[in-house]
Amino acid sequence: MHKRLIVVSNRLPLTIEQTNQGYHTRQSSGGLISAVDAYLNTSGKDVFSEKIWLGVPGCSKAVWDNLNLTGKTSAYQYLPVFIDEETQDQYYNGFSNSVIWPLFHYFPSFADYNASYFEAYISANEQFCNLLAEKIKPGDVIWIHDYHLLPLAGMIRKKFPELSIGLFLHIPFPSFELFRIIPKKWQKEILTGILGADLIGFHTADYVSHFLNTVEMTLNIERDNQFLDWENRKIKVHAFPISIDFELFNGALANPEVQILREKYLEIKGTKKMLFSVDRLDYTKGIYNRLEAFEKFIKDNPHYRENVIFILIVVPSRDSIAKYSEKKKNIDEYIGNFNSTLGDIGWQPIIYQYGHLEFNELLALYTTCDLALITPLRDGMNLVAKEFVASRSDLRGVLVLSEMAGAAAELKESLLINPNDINEIAEMINNGLEMEEKEQETRLEQMRKRIKQYDVKAWAIDYFNELDIIKSKQQKFTIKYMDNFIKSKLFTSYANAKKRLMLIDYDGTLVPFSNDPKMAYPNEKLLDVLGQVSQLENNELYIISGRDSDTLGQWLKGLNIGLIAEHGAKTRECYGEWKSDVVNEPKNWKDEIYKIMERFLAKTLNSFIETKEYSIAWHYRKADIILSSGKAVELHEELLKYTMNLPLDVINGNKVIEVRNRGINKGKAVEAKLASNDFDFILCIGDDKTDEDMFSVLMNIPQAFTIKVGQQTSLAKYNLHTPYLVVDLLESICQYPKSI
Repeated sequence: MHKRLIVVSNRLPLTIEQTNQGYHTRQSSGGLISAVDAYLNTSGKDVFSEKIWLGVPGCSKAVWDNLNLTGKTSAYQYLPVFIDEETQDQYYNGFSNSVIWPLFHYFPSFADYNASYFEAYISANEQFCNLLAEKIKPGDVIWIHDYHLLPLAGMIRKKFPELSIGLFLHIPFPSFELFRIIPKKWQKEILTGILGADLIGFHTADYVSHFLNTVEMTLNIERDNQFLDWENRKIKVHAFPISIDFELFNGALANPEVQILREKYLEIKGTKKMLFSVDRLDYTKGIYNRLEAFEKFIKDNPHYRENVIFILIVVPSRDSIAKYSEKKKNIDEYIGNFNSTLGDIGWQPIIYQYGHLEFNELLALYTTCDLALITPLRDGMNLVAKEFVASRSDLRGVLVLSEMAGAAAELKESLLINPNDINEIAEMINNGLEMEEKEQETRLEQMRKRIKQYDVKAWAIDYFNELDIIKSKQQKFTIKYMDNFIKSKLFTSYANAKKRLMLIDYDGTLVPFSNDPKMAYPNEKLLDVLGQVSQLENNELYIISGRDSDTLGQWLKGLNIGLIAEHGAKTRECYGEWKSDVVNEPKNWKDEIYKIMERFLAKTLNSFIETKEYSIAWHYRKADIILSSGKAVELHEELLKYTMNLPLDVINGNKVIEVRNRGINKGKAVEAKLASNDFDFILCIGDDKTDEDMFSVLMNIPQAFTIKVGQQTSLAKYNLHTPYLVVDLLESICQYPKSI
C-alpha cells in the first residue's frame, strides 16, 4: 500500500474559529467531506497510505502559521493555498459564483461575463497547480472536486502526463445551448482543463450526456459512448450519484440526544401537521416559490389554518454577492408579511430561522416533520432529500421533491413536482399530508432500500474502481508512431516470413475521406502499389472495408486480392465469387431503420443515407459540424433503443452511423482468416472504430503488426499519421525483399 490520495477542493475541510482564547479548529461538515471520510474510514483505508487535502484555508497565512494542528485526530495532512484577496474575490465570488454557478444552474441572465473574473479564475487554478506540483510523487492519485477548479486537471496533466487524475462535478452540467453562451476562449480552457482528468464524474446520466455533447460539438472530439479520445489518452465520463452515510441517518430515532430535541419539536408541533425545509441561501433553491405554494395551500385548504406549521431553515451563504443578499431580503419580507397576514397571536404558520443548524437538531426535525418540502429550481443532487428518507426508520413521512434535483432520478417514489408550478406544489403538499400510512411505508421502503444499497461508501468505491479501470485501459490504448527502427523491424519480419497475411481497410486508410464517398475511388498509384503487393510470393492480401461488395469489386477489379465487404458480411477470395456469412437476418429491418434515418436526413442538410445489402448507414461528413454532431447523438440513441431486442448492431463510426446484422464485424472476419492458415507475418491497418475489432483479435499475436491511421488512441500497436504514409509503407515493403 504505497499510493497517496490528494483531494483537492476550493476550501479545506477545516473550520477556523476565533475565541477569547485564540483560534480553534474543527473539521467542517458537508456532503463532500462526509463522503470522502466515509470511504477513507472503511474501504479506502486499505488503498491509500497517506491522505492529503489541498484547498484555501479561510484564514491568512499569518493565522495559519500560528494554528496548533498537532495532536488533531484528522486523517488528513492539510495543504493550504494562499491567494491574495483581490484574486480570491474575483475567482470565487466572481467567475465561480457569478458566471459558472448561475449558468450551470440555468440562470444565464444572472451571469456576469467580466474578463477580469476569468483571468483571476485561471490565476487561482495555476496557484493550486503550482503547489500541487511541489508535492506530487509518482503513483499519487489526485481527486479534484467541483466547479471552482475545472481547468486544474489539464494544468496538472501538462506537468505530469502519467498521473492518475479524477474530477467530480457536484453541480449540474448544462446543455450545449447554454454552455456555448460563454465566450469561446473560456469554453475551450474550461473543457480542455476538464479533459486533463482520466475519469470525469457527474451526478446523473443527463449531465453526462450534456457534457459529451458539448465536448463533441465544441472541440470536435470523437466519442465512443462514454469514452473520449483526447491527447493520446482514453477518458471515461460516467454518472456517480453521490449519496450519504445511510447508517448515520438511519440511527437518528435511536439517538438519545436526538430524542431530547425531538421532544421539544413535538411539543411545538402539538396536534398540527409539520412541514420542514432546510436550504442554503441561494436563488437556485426555489425558496420563494415554496413560500408562495405554501400560502396557496393554506388558502385552498382553510381547514389547515392553525393546524399546520412550516419550519424553514435558511443557512447563510455568499451574503456578499448582491443576488444573494437581495434574495434574503425578499424572503424576510415575504415571511414577515405572510405571518402577520395569515397568522395570529396563537399561530405562526412559518417558523423561520436564518442561521446554521446543529446536526442533531437537523435529525430531530427530519424525524418530527410530516412532510419534507424540497423544491430547488435546479440542483446537482440534493442530499437533504436522501438524508430525510434515510432518517425515517419509522417509515413515516412524505417527501415532496423537485424533478429538477439530481436526486429525483433515484427517489422516484417521492411526490415529484415542477418547482415553477405553484399550483402543483400546493396540491402535492395537500396530497402528502393526506397520504395513508401504508402508502408512506411503501414509498419510503423502496427509497430507503435504494439509498442503503448505493450509500456514500459504495459511491466512492465505485468511483475509484472506475478510475483504476480507465487507467488500465489507457495502458492498452496508446499512440506509438512508427519510426525507422519499428519499420526496419517490420521489414525484417516480413522478409523472413514464409506465409504472410495483410488486412487493410479502405476509406481513411488507403485513401483520405471524401465528402462524397463515391469520389474516394483509387488512383493509379494506389492500384499499382496494391498490384505489386498482391504479386509478391507467399502474400495473401485482403481489403477489408465497410463498403458494399459492388463498389469494392468494381474499384479493385483485376487485382489478385481478396475482398471483405460490409465489415465482414460478404467475402470474395481472389477472382472468386462473393459469399455471405450472414444467417437468420430479420425481415424488412432496413425499411424501418431507413424511416428513422430519413427523419434525420430532413433535419440535417448535406447528410445522406447509404443502403447496402446487409447494412444501412447515415453519413454526415458534408453536413454542418455543430448541427450534425447533435443530430448524430440523437439518431444513435434512438437507433440503440429501437434495435435493443433485434439481432442488429448500431455502429457510431467516423462521421457515419451504421446499422448492421449482429455478430458481423471485422474481428470475426479476421478470426476466420487466421483459422485457415498458419501465418508467420500479419500486417493489419485501419483507421476507424470498426477496425478496433481487428486490432483486438490480433492484440496478443507476436507476429502481428497492427497500425492505426490517425492520432486517436487504439488497440493497435503503432500509428501512422495519414493514408499517404500507408501507401509509402506498402511501397517500401515491395522494395525491401529485393535488397536482402
